[in-house]
Amino acid sequence: MFSSPYPDVDVPNIGIYDYLFGALAEEDLDRIAVVDGASGAETTYRALRGQIDALAGAVAARGLGVHGVAAVLCPNVPAFAAVFHGLLRAGATVTTINSLYTADEIANQLTDAGAGWLFTVSALLPAAREAAYRTGIPASRLVVLDGADGHPSLGDLLAMGAPAPQVSFDPATHVAVLPYSSGTTGRPKGVMLSHRNLVANVEQARGLLGVVPEDRLLALLPFFHIYGLTVLLNLALRQRARLVTMPRFDLPEFLRIIQEHRCSYLFIAPPVAVALSKHPLVAEYDLGSVHTALSGAAPLDGELGTRLAERLGCRVLQGYGMTELSPVSHLIPRDGGDGRDVPVSSVGYTVPNMQCRLVDPATGEDIPVPAEGTSAPGHLLCRGPNVMLGYLNRPQETADTLDADGFLHTGDIATVRADGVVTIVDRLKELIKYNGYQIAPAELEALLLTHPGIADSAVIGSFDADGQEVPKAFVVRQPGAEGDALDVAGVMDFVAAKVAPFKKVRRVEFIEAVPKSASGKILRRMLKTAEPAVSAVEAPAVPERQ
Repeated sequence: MFSSPYPDVDVPNIGIYDYLFGALAEEDLDRIAVVDGASGAETTYRALRGQIDALAGAVAARGLGVHGVAAVLCPNVPAFAAVFHGLLRAGATVTTINSLYTADEIANQLTDAGAGWLFTVSALLPAAREAAYRTGIPASRLVVLDGADGHPSLGDLLAMGAPAPQVSFDPATHVAVLPYSSGTTGRPKGVMLSHRNLVANVEQARGLLGVVPEDRLLALLPFFHIYGLTVLLNLALRQRARLVTMPRFDLPEFLRIIQEHRCSYLFIAPPVAVALSKHPLVAEYDLGSVHTALSGAAPLDGELGTRLAERLGCRVLQGYGMTELSPVSHLIPRDGGDGRDVPVSSVGYTVPNMQCRLVDPATGEDIPVPAEGTSAPGHLLCRGPNVMLGYLNRPQETADTLDADGFLHTGDIATVRADGVVTIVDRLKELIKYNGYQIAPAELEALLLTHPGIADSAVIGSFDADGQEVPKAFVVRQPGAEGDALDVAGVMDFVAAKVAPFKKVRRVEFIEAVPKSASGKILRRMLKTAEPAVSAVEAPAVPERQ
């Protein structure tokens, strides 16, 4: 078992509202809390707290409280902060819904979560209205934040003037938020995160991330995802920093907002890192205000991280976690580990208050931390105050994920150095087994991204005519001469020259875009179920020794 090299932090046993706003100092009240990146409209901490209290009073007056569940279907706009924390202030449980969901998907989550209210915006109203109708949510409890005929608006609720309620619950057991896992390894499940989980994870991460009140954080990662919810929304508010919201990714708008609002801290996923490190448009903007970029939600290759750092002239960090961990369990600290060699290809150190184990997936035996060098790879298990309560109404899935000792089985393969630096190797269920060898898709994907003619890539296991699992690469060409000239043989030869023979890519398919979740995670199941394209080519058979 190994833990953080950093000392444990005190985790107060209070609700998230009291943690974020209970000690709001007089000198912070008129700081800017949230900025609409598109319009520039600003909300101070004083105004935001007032909106949160007013919304809590309004929904409490209408019967929503400690035993109720409300859903929020909303992109990253300033109102999200007021609605989310207003609902928590009233004692309700909030289930956050992916803004890209169809009416069917919204209805499924509403039903599974037992939501009686739905908060959305007019742009998403058609799907929201259909889902609400199917699940019995009346028009009076379908709130359209920016207004729509027949539904209450955020302004209507704030104007009620009802006082914030006095609520009582146990922060350690009361479910604050109910996000749903990505579903890349099965049907989406409601992840029960308590107030204490949320408070603990901000406390665990904030010392390592080093966000200060003068920082301006670009809020691109969706708040409905736990990464954006904890590491952006809650952590920024705790540190009295400024959040600049962006509802969807558009590279020119992303660059404009950084330049115009002088954003200093970027929280991104690897696809954005690829664009920032490769796209020629980046050179047309002044990004000198950026001092740090943190990548999470999917593996970031070390070479890509280095290129990004060189191009932006900033520090690049990587973190690791999952929804079930609220989500952060590992981080490269902003101070770089006080001079220690912490490669950007790693996920840094275990955060305070956590214990971890590596377990051999074949034998179940613990893998020891070496006295020097790096351990053998093993299944990463984590335990700490940020670990979820369990999956909603899914006792068997909960038991399969949380063991009797309180360790959460992440499903990821990792190594640990003697000094505690952790590197994620791959997903346990995504390893490709070829002729008895294990191949990590993430390794091949990172290598493919170093080719100047490749804009993006994904690798899966694909079965050949003999039933043998072989690596198949899905490749997005980089626009321009090199990308246009790239062919199947070129991809295969590039990889073959840089890896052991058994790791060769043996099938290639060119596609327009790699399917990914909102957090940037490759949706391999979509690639595995897709019909082969005419550009898919299989490599010639090779001797078994390769």
